[in-house]
Amino acid sequence: MRQPLSCLLLSLCLPAWAAEVIPLGSRRELLVDDHLIASKSGVELRLHKPQARDVALVCDAPWEGNTSGYFTLIQDGPLFRCYYRGTHFDEKLKKGAHEELTCYAESRDGITWTKPKLGLVEFQGSRENNIILIGAGCHNFTPFLDTHPGCPPESRFKALAGTGDNTTRKQKPSLQAWHSADGIRWSRMRDQPVIDAGAFDSQNLAFYDAELGAYRAYWRYFTGGYTDERGWKPKGVRAIRTATSRDFFNWQDLTNLAYGPDAPEAQLYTNAVRPYFRAPHLLLGFPTRYEAKHEQVEPVFMTSRDGVNFRRWEEPLIPITAPKDREGNRSNYMTNGLLQLPGSDRELSVYATEAYYTGPGSRIRRFTSRMDGFVSASAAGRGEVITRPFSFTGSRLLLNLVSHGETLIELQDEAGNALPGFTLTDCTPLEGDFIDHAVAWKGGSLQQLAGKPVRLRFNLAEADLFALQFAP
Repeated sequence: MRQPLSCLLLSLCLPAWAAEVIPLGSRRELLVDDHLIASKSGVELRLHKPQARDVALVCDAPWEGNTSGYFTLIQDGPLFRCYYRGTHFDEKLKKGAHEELTCYAESRDGITWTKPKLGLVEFQGSRENNIILIGAGCHNFTPFLDTHPGCPPESRFKALAGTGDNTTRKQKPSLQAWHSADGIRWSRMRDQPVIDAGAFDSQNLAFYDAELGAYRAYWRYFTGGYTDERGWKPKGVRAIRTATSRDFFNWQDLTNLAYGPDAPEAQLYTNAVRPYFRAPHLLLGFPTRYEAKHEQVEPVFMTSRDGVNFRRWEEPLIPITAPKDREGNRSNYMTNGLLQLPGSDRELSVYATEAYYTGPGSRIRRFTSRMDGFVSASAAGRGEVITRPFSFTGSRLLLNLVSHGETLIELQDEAGNALPGFTLTDCTPLEGDFIDHAVAWKGGSLQQLAGKPVRLRFNLAEADLFALQFAP
C-alpha cells in the first residue's frame, strides 16, 4: 500500500539517526552477538559452559534400553513433563530388542523424575508402564505445549513425528502432526503428512513463536539429497531446515539454516531450537554436532534473531569429558528443553544424554547455567563496550553482571557525547554478582531520556556482562 503524502513528507523531515536507531523498548537484550555493539576494546564475547549436576533419569525398564533418546522436556505450570524414545540395541544379536515406542516421565522439581504407570499401551503382556505410544507413526515423537492464544483445548499439546514404520519412513520420509488435551493421550490431527521435504531421522521439532505470530518447525535434511528413492542413501552432511505455518498443517518459507560465510561445515544431528522465555525475540539453539570418523557427538550453542541466520559457537557446550560415559558412540546429545526450576531465579537447567549403547539403559544428566548466562561481553582486566544508538522505554537500567572490580556505565547521546548526570563519574560503581541490578546515577531517573536516541558505554573491570534491560 502506498504511503499518504503527509507520511512521506514527515519521513523526509526525520533526522539522519532515525533510520539507524535500534528500537529497544523494554525488551531484554542478551550479549550473545554483536547486535547492540558498535565497538569494544579489551572485551571479547565469551561462551559459558553449564555445570554438571546429578543424573535425572535412567532408561533401564524392559521397554526402554541403551538406545533410548531424543528427550523433550516441557514446563506445564507446576509440572515438568519429559517425553522420550524407548529402544534397546542387543549387542549380541546386533539388532533392536523391541519396536520403538514413546515413553513419559514427570517431575515437580525438575530434579527427581517418576515414570507413572499409565495403563495405556500393552508391552509383553502388561500395561503397568509409562508408554504413551508404540509402533508405526511415533518415530522420534517430539511434543510441545502450544501457547497460541487461539489454540483449542483438545490441541493444547502438539507434536511432530516420523510417518510409518522402519521401512516405509525411509522410502518416503515425512512428518505427521499429533495433538493432545492432557499431554498423555495423543491422536493424529490428520492422516496426511504435514512436512515432507527432509530426512527426519532425528529430533524434528516445532513451537509457536509469539513474536512471529506463527509456528516454526526445525528438522533434519541432508545437503546432498538422496541417491536412490527406493532406499536410504543420503548424500552430503546432516543439516537443519526450517519453515513457518499459521495453522500447523500448511508450511511455507522453507529455508536451510545459515551460519555466516566464515562458519566451518559441520554435521548437526539435532537442533533443540526455542525462543528464550526472558527474551522471546531471540531464538536459542543447542544442536548436537556429529563427528563421523569416531561417531561421537557434542552439543554446541547458537542464536538467531530471524530464525534462519544463526551465530554458531564452534567450541562444545558440553564436552565429551563432562561426567560421565559421554565419549562413546552418540552418547552426548543435548535434550530439547530449557527449564527454570522452582525457587531458582538465578539459574537455568538443561539436560544432556550419556551412556548410549552402554549399561542397562541410557540416561540424562542435569546441567545448570546462570540465568541469561550463555554468552557474556567479558573483560579479563579493564575493557570497554559502546553500543549502537537505540531508544528505550522505562526509567531505569537493569544489568545481569558479574564484576570483580568497579564497573562503571555511562549514557551518551547519539553522537557519543556523555549526558550530564549520567557520565562515568556520576555512576555508582558496580562490584559483585547481579542478575537484575538497577544502575544508579546522580542524574536519577532515566524517564527524561526515554524515547530519545542514546548509547551506553560500559567500562568493565574484570567483568562479564550477560544482559541488559530498561524497565519501569
